[in-house]
Amino acid sequence: MTILHKEGNIHQNFYGLRMWALANTPDKPAYVPLEAEPQIPIDGIKIAYFGTEFFEELIWLYHDWCTLIPALELAYKTSVHSATGQTPAILGKGLNPRLPSDTLRKDLIEIHPTASSFKIILDQVKHHAKKRMNDTFGYAKQKWDKSHKVSDFKIRSLFLVSTFNFNNIKGPNKLKYSYLRPFFIVTLHRTNSVQVELSGELENKHPTFPVSLIKPYQPADKELFPLRNPTPLAVPPVEQNEDKNIKKFIKEKQLRGKNQ
Repeated sequence: MTILHKEGNIHQNFYGLRMWALANTPDKPAYVPLEAEPQIPIDGIKIAYFGTEFFEELIWLYHDWCTLIPALELAYKTSVHSATGQTPAILGKGLNPRLPSDTLRKDLIEIHPTASSFKIILDQVKHHAKKRMNDTFGYAKQKWDKSHKVSDFKIRSLFLVSTFNFNNIKGPNKLKYSYLRPFFIVTLHRTNSVQVELSGELENKHPTFPVSLIKPYQPADKELFPLRNPTPLAVPPVEQNEDKNIKKFIKEKQLRGKNQ
């Protein structure tokens, strides 16, 4: 079994072995070099990409639109949109097209070998992609459970706000504080974000921050760090100068200018 490339060249690679194993066709590819056979990806997204390339090579293998059209109709009718939960046919035309399988009798005994092979390939790819995606989701959930910590912020508690997304703070970035003064929590939005009470130059900022950009405020220990909160220096009072009749001086100066 040889696979015709899009440009017309004969292209024998690991897709030939995969399709021969899945479709159980009698003619096996004559030669597949080992260096041309990459590792099969285990990520669910890469498996979906592998399935797309798989069907693309399958189309160029048969060169028969009779086998291509049912596959496109099947994808057009059965694929579900992630946000709306509807098929592309429902979203585009408002109805699902009738597939060739809808007009067939359910008690048929003999089917075409091409249809049987396509059904086997479709089931194998769906099962393999579903298994790999479940493995990927399980790994991501396990990693999330190990590293994630639920925040224990409470209303009216003090915390510091990160300045990572602030662009209205004056001065060079090297001298910018990583966290700003403590603020009070006004409202909790589940466990993901909090609403704060901003003041000063931050009044125009949006008062809701994610948990990743805040941290609890820990007051400094005055015994261990006596210089962290230094007392303000006593400024000596300004000496009041004697009144030197400045108005009279300006008035005399103006008169002197007129006399000249």
